[in-house]
Amino acid sequence: MSTLRLKVARRACEADGICSYELVSADGAALPPFTAGAHVDVHVGEGIVRQYSLCNAPHETHRYLIGVLREPASRGGSSAMHERIAEGAELDVSVPRNHFSLADGPHHSVLFAGGIGITPLLAMAEHLHAKGLPFTLHYSVRSAARAAFRGRLEQAPFASRVRLHIDEEGTGLDVAAALSDCPAGTHVYVCGPGGYIDHVLATARSLGWSDDRLHREYFGAAPAVAEEGGAFDVRIASSGTTYTIPAGRTVVQVLADHGIDVPVSCEQGVCGTCLTRVLEGIPEHRDLYQTEEEQAANDHFTPCCSRAKSALLVLDL
Repeated sequence: MSTLRLKVARRACEADGICSYELVSADGAALPPFTAGAHVDVHVGEGIVRQYSLCNAPHETHRYLIGVLREPASRGGSSAMHERIAEGAELDVSVPRNHFSLADGPHHSVLFAGGIGITPLLAMAEHLHAKGLPFTLHYSVRSAARAAFRGRLEQAPFASRVRLHIDEEGTGLDVAAALSDCPAGTHVYVCGPGGYIDHVLATARSLGWSDDRLHREYFGAAPAVAEEGGAFDVRIASSGTTYTIPAGRTVVQVLADHGIDVPVSCEQGVCGTCLTRVLEGIPEHRDLYQTEEEQAANDHFTPCCSRAKSALLVLDL
């Protein structure tokens, strides 16, 4: 995948444990365009690649703005960004990709952000406001000190559409109430911790919302436990070669040992970078990228974390 060499023009502390990074072209050239909800892969160093949502207005062509939460259990990405990446640093960054785009149409949108999940929804709010489309943004945090980009939201031209929910101040989110007066055809977009997303979606479904109006993006997943489940085989359709995937190792790892490169990024089944077509067999899906309907089709799976229910998977590689 091609990358851009970008410079950190500005780094700022946005909240406790959250920094923003403004990335620009070193020669001042315009950057490839992006749409609301898009993300970029940032090559942090030492083979570490992490995905961060773009949170500036999509009409801006001179910069990409990302927000990075320092994870207490960092696997190396967020800690490296916070400890080593300062203003003036240069980074290799992918062109933007979007797995969390806004649905077309003049409908009302309700945006639910939990914690650092605010980042893609900021870009959505900017886009919806610029297009004159109706929306409401609900932003939930545990404490006021954890509310990133609060000043930007309070000064935004769409500030009247923003609802800040702070658990410690007793103003936590009531999802059912937030959805109760939405006009017909409203779409929901939610991003944040897994439990937050699951709660929003479950509440919406209990109120009769159909899945085609519910859109989500997970920032991280609990690592799949590769030891759970026995060994299975994968066959590469192009060569006919079969490899055994033992407990404790992923398909991506075993194939890499044999010189077969499957593009990966998050390695948690969240981003969809490694999504691979399955020609035969039944996967055991452990990803958070595909919808339940897509998983039920069993024609694609994420080899970075998913396994197999059948003894053999034949992959379109």
